Amino acid sequence: MSENLDLVRSIYVDWERGDFNSAEWADPEIDFVQADGLDPGAWTGLAEMAKHFRGWLGTWEGFRLMVDDYRELGPETVLVLDHFSGQGKTSGMDLGQIHAKGAWVFHIRDGKVMRMIRYWDRDRAHTDLGLAE
Repeated sequence: MSENLDLVRSIYVDWERGDFNSAEWADPEIDFVQADGLDPGAWTGLAEMAKHFRGWLGTWEGFRLMVDDYRELGPETVLVLDHFSGQGKTSGMDLGQIHAKGAWVFHIRDGKVMRMIRYWDRDRAHTDLGLAE
């Protein structure tokens, strides 16, 4: 198993528990991209990434990301297929009931995540990456 895959697995250990507080794994100038979903965009740096995450997490109770599969796409790239759970604070919507399946693409260099791209739609991730499901 590669060091990059080990790094991504260690990130998900926290995320599967609903703990999104650590960013020791991230480069200070990380590029964070939201490819789709309700608020697509791009942000640079730990502060901007944290601000975006806090805003998103603030709308959910018990939000968690659970791994379905890890795939190494190259020497610096790891794809994680995941699904999420949690309930909307205002709506009460249960993410588990809608079978929400997404993906993260992590670009890693020298033991730090330099760029991460979030796909709320797993099919879009496969299309953008040229992968067959």
